[in-house]
This record gives sequence, structure tokens and C-alpha cells, in this order.
Amino acid sequence: MSHASTSALARSTVPEPGTRGRARPRLPLLAAAGTAVGLFAAARLTGAAVLAVTAWATGRQPLALLERSWDSLWYLGIAAQGYGRTLDVRPGVVHSDLAFFPLYPALVRGLTALGPFDAGTAGLVVSWLAAVVAACGIHRCGALLYGRAVAAALVLLWGLLPHSVVLSMAYTEPVLTAFAAWSLYAVLRRRWLWAGALAALAGLSRPNGFAVAAAVLAAAACEVWRERRRLGGVSHRLWTGAALAPLGWSAYVLWVGRRTGDLFGGYFAVQRRWGSRFDLGVGALRFVRHLLLHGHRFVLPMTLVIVATAVLLYVLLLVDRAPLPLVVYSGVLLLVALGGSGFFASKPRFLLPAFPLLLPPARALVRTARARPWHATVVVGALAGLSFAYGAYLVVVARTPL
Repeated sequence: MSHASTSALARSTVPEPGTRGRARPRLPLLAAAGTAVGLFAAARLTGAAVLAVTAWATGRQPLALLERSWDSLWYLGIAAQGYGRTLDVRPGVVHSDLAFFPLYPALVRGLTALGPFDAGTAGLVVSWLAAVVAACGIHRCGALLYGRAVAAALVLLWGLLPHSVVLSMAYTEPVLTAFAAWSLYAVLRRRWLWAGALAALAGLSRPNGFAVAAAVLAAAACEVWRERRRLGGVSHRLWTGAALAPLGWSAYVLWVGRRTGDLFGGYFAVQRRWGSRFDLGVGALRFVRHLLLHGHRFVLPMTLVIVATAVLLYVLLLVDRAPLPLVVYSGVLLLVALGGSGFFASKPRFLLPAFPLLLPPARALVRTARARPWHATVVVGALAGLSFAYGAYLVVVARTPL
């Protein structure tokens, strides 16, 4: 990222704390959003280029790595053949594709039916388009709360996270983040029907997609409490939106339960057979203890640093008194990542949709860009270098599941 990009952030109008959304922007909304999405696209294209060079240097094909790595193989299998595949890994560990939520495979299947794409290419197209839609939604949330400069910084930082390479792969995080960002924006604007419908779609995207429904329900409950004495009561749109929000996640969990013969517990049994369960962080703490005492590969210590940083950013989000929906959404995602056992190296990927955690550093970056542009340039450059190099290492070199 160049000095010019950080200078552009500094020149934009930024509301001070306590004046969210009041400052009149200098640029039209579409132009500002286009700049932010352009920064995001530049970051991800550069990261993809670094990955491609690394892959070619090791005799591998970058597109094949982006299309068909780890969980993407399961999603593409569901898109091509539907549900029903299982894999016996070892006694007591049986991997079933029922652990994977259906929206992303359905989008991939629909795109292959409509266009001249194979499943892998369709998976990348869906992910890339979803990442752009997510970047637009993240920008709108940031602009509504703190102005367009912070919004642009927020989108840029999201594109430069250490695990942001996943946003360029055939994975579901871009799809979840797209629905989550626009649902949260609708909540902030009190557009309850949109918020609930988008939350329902988010719930069909990933297991942790219920974080969006939790945010919508928390905001709706707060609104009901605030308006309890007003003549006429609460709008029917709020009740409808709140009712819609958890439907996607609940419907799939119940469908898996019905298919496995255990309506309410079947999905969670599938997850347990993958080695994933919610144990309030006991398994994660045991793994961290082992990691600190005995050391491990580079990816796992890096994972520990990223998760610890996410916890710190959540504390800063609370101190910053962020809106309740953003606090609940990020808190649920963090709780799922910290409280779940199994696949410790995947926890940073689970936190990719938690973009509100980046609001405090985005505000700090804009303040720095206004006062000391070169300092901001160094910070952005360092983040970019880490993101591009680490992303290429994760996909091409490391043997750790993403």
C-alpha cells in the first residue's frame, strides 16, 4: 500500500467520537465506496500475485490451490453431488459433509448451471464476488458510524488480515461476511425486515453464522425495551425481522437432525465426530499449554498471537462503546472461536467475518494518517507484507488445515 493511499485516508472528513455520522462528506458515497473497494481489491490481487509466484516457484498451480484446498473440497463435492459423503479418519473420528452448511454449495451449483464454469472456477467466482459485496457492506457500516475515512481504513485492514488469503479461496467466509455486514448495516438503520432476511441467509452460510441472528435479536430486544411505553407499540417489521433472523441456521440444524434421526442433537453429533465441540475453551487451553511448553510449527504460534490480538481488539471495541449489534456479533464469533475445541489453526479463519474488531485500529490509523502520513504508510506496508507473505505460506507451504 502506498503513501498516497494513507494520505487519501487522512484527507477525508472524519467525525470525532460522539459525532458519528454527522460530518458532511466531501466525496459522493459511491465514489468513496469505490475507493475503499479499490484499496481492498488491490490488496487481495497483490496477495494473490505473491501466492501465484510462490506456487510456481514450488512447482504447483495457484488456481488449483485456491480452488481445491482443505474444506473447499467438501463444499465443491456437495455442490456437485449433494450431501452424503463420509470419511473414516480413525476410530471415533468420522468426517461427514453434513457439517457444512448449504448456501455456498447451492450458489456454486447455480453458477455452474448458468455459465460455462466448472465447480472450482464457480467457487472462486462466488467467493470473489461475495468478498467485494462484503467490502461494500463493511464500508457502509464504517461510514455510518465514523465517516468515510475510517470506513476506507476498515475495509483496507480487513483485506490485510494475516488470514485474508481465505477471501481469495473457494471458502465460505466471504459469503458469511457479505450477509453479516449488510444485515448489521440494516440493523443500524433500523430496517428490520432486511436485517432479519439477511441474517437468515447468513445462518445458512456457516455454523457461526448464528452470530448475525444473535446481533439482530439483541438489537430488536433493546428496541422493544426502549419503545415499550410508546403509544402504538413496536412496528410489525421489527417482530417479523426478529422472527426471520434465526430461521436459516435453525432450519439447517433441524434438517440434519431429522436426517440423522436425532432432531435436536444430530448436527452437534456430526460436529463431535469431526472432533469439534463447544467446551467453553477447555480444549483450546490445553492446546495452548502444550504449545507453550513444547513448541510447535510456525502456524500454531502465529494462530495464538492472532487470537490473543482479537481478544484485545474486542476489549477495545467495548471501551469504544460500539453499537450493541456490533458488540454482540463480534462477541459471539469470538466466543465460538475461543470456546470450541479442535482445529486450533482454523480459529483465525473463523474470526475473519468479525470485521467490527477492526474499528478501533481503523480509527487509530486514520488519526495517524492525518498527523503523520509516513508513519501510517509504514504501518500499512508492514501489514501488507505480513498478509501477503503469510497467506502464501499458509496455502502453498504449510501443511496445516486452514
